Amino acid sequence: MVQAIVQTAPAKINLALHVTHRREDGYHDLESLIVFANIFDELEATPADEDGLTISGPFSKGLGAGPTNLVLRAVAAFRARWPDLSPPGLSLHLVKNLPVAAGIGGGSADAAAALRIMASRAAEPVSVAELADLAATLGADVPACLLSRPLVARGVGEILSPLPAFPRLYVTVVNPGVAVATADVFRRLRAHDNYSLPALPEPLTRPAQLGLWLNETRNDLQPPAVKLVPEIGILIEELAETPGCMMSRMSGSGATVFGLFGSEGQAHEAANHVRRRYPEYWTAAAAISSPAI
Repeated sequence: MVQAIVQTAPAKINLALHVTHRREDGYHDLESLIVFANIFDELEATPADEDGLTISGPFSKGLGAGPTNLVLRAVAAFRARWPDLSPPGLSLHLVKNLPVAAGIGGGSADAAAALRIMASRAAEPVSVAELADLAATLGADVPACLLSRPLVARGVGEILSPLPAFPRLYVTVVNPGVAVATADVFRRLRAHDNYSLPALPEPLTRPAQLGLWLNETRNDLQPPAVKLVPEIGILIEELAETPGCMMSRMSGSGATVFGLFGSEGQAHEAANHVRRRYPEYWTAAAAISSPAI
């Protein structure tokens, strides 16, 4: 029996996201402090005659398992880049626990998990830098999701600065069940050339340091997203009022909102509060992953 390989695909949280420049190609340069929560999709791979994908889980409905799925696109891209190193066919099964089009990098994290599986089965080692270059061709968030550790992302997401330290913190994440298209949010963005993120404290080890820093930042995509989905603004206010919440904000282009907490108990109590108020929303509480690779 050949043992299956399992990779987790953690949820990405943009603690801050500044849009700093609109490029001539229509894309935007960003600066974002990104962390990853210990809630995730799971991708399992076993040897097969050819590559294939099946999907299950609470958010599997409506997801295609064909060649346009980001998981299979990542596998195909790896095989095209390193045909001599690629493993034989893989039967892949994705357990989709994270909501889709939610601003927490679900599809990008799944693609990154597929790249890590391919690299782990390759005939020779593939460097993280080379793998990150390939990841950037699949989507702006895929390079960050490849590392799945606290970092600052710049450019369109391909320039990564992993943080050597990060305080132990917890998040409560809430999604109102409304898919938000990133392109729709950017079309409603008024200012395309905003100031950069302030310099981070070094080392960043205490929650108070992060809290002060976050007060000087924002998510530039939040105002246009709130106009599209007013529930986002309501949830931000709800979380901000829960005991112990350091700050609340939208992640990515939405519609997922998060509250940041110093204790696990406070995060879970906030999640329980939201579940009581909005039982139909997806809500979870989790620790932020350690910086260790």
